[in-house]
Amino acid sequence: MTHFLLRRIGYGLLVLIGINLVTFLLFFKVNSPDDMARIQLGGKRITPEAIEKWKAERGYDRPLFWNDQAKGSAQLTDTLFVDHSLRMFALDFGRSDSGRDISSDIRTRAGPSLALALPTFVVGLGISITLALGLTFFRGTQLDLWGSMACVVLMSISALFFIVVGQFALSRVLQVLPISGFESEDGAWRFLIMPIAVSLIARLGGETRFNRTLFLEEIGKDYVRTARAKGLSDVRVLFGHVLRNALIPIITSSVAVIPLLFMGSLIVESFFAIPGLGSYLIDAIAAQDFAIVRSMVFIGSALYILGLILTEICYALADPRIRLI
Repeated sequence: MTHFLLRRIGYGLLVLIGINLVTFLLFFKVNSPDDMARIQLGGKRITPEAIEKWKAERGYDRPLFWNDQAKGSAQLTDTLFVDHSLRMFALDFGRSDSGRDISSDIRTRAGPSLALALPTFVVGLGISITLALGLTFFRGTQLDLWGSMACVVLMSISALFFIVVGQFALSRVLQVLPISGFESEDGAWRFLIMPIAVSLIARLGGETRFNRTLFLEEIGKDYVRTARAKGLSDVRVLFGHVLRNALIPIITSSVAVIPLLFMGSLIVESFFAIPGLGSYLIDAIAAQDFAIVRSMVFIGSALYILGLILTEICYALADPRIRLI
């Protein structure tokens, strides 16, 4: 198991290095620091002196990979690649183009994103699996038919619709929940109820239908018929055999959600004015603050690779044969 884990971590680290290198080239070669300066200074008729001053204030006036003007090891370390790319591996994200400390902002905003995304992920996964198992147990009945139709209806409605309806009904009409905002004190739960509920409803239809399809595929296999022939009840077969054998595709579908647990939901955080990492990235894109965007791309890539490694571990725990492979 240790060799299996180390091999996966090594693969993930190589992929992250490649992503980091490509991102650096896109931001500093395709879109040069001179272009960034012109965008931030807000005009085409900008003097070369103003561009050089803006680059010097933010450390963008150095070479990309090799500094001929430095001496010794500084020829490699005093470069844009080391200062704005390699330091991210030590979780040192430097300062944004507006002068703010990116690491401090990330630590501050990670809490609201986790408070929103973690309950949505855990509760949503539990509800969707439970509903899918119920529809599978009552397959071919009216309950299964109407449940599947409800899933299709939920899948067909945009999350924006649930956001607007929730804000209008619960905030404008009933006035039981705040329409937007966030407090880090004891009353934070009041600001999270509606965003969590909207996120759950928006993803419930697709996840339930996907899990139901997996369970129906498993329930028609030979081992299920064998278990029933041995006298096991339908409930025990469903929860003891079908659920376990369907865990691998369920785990796979959950990998894409893991970065959102830390980076937040772009749409929900923006509409409900939650100061999380999702809204942080949206604000950075709107302000064209490329330092923040680079940092968030690195964090998102690292979290996704971490999710893949965790998925491999879950595979090995769910099916020991994978460790042998």
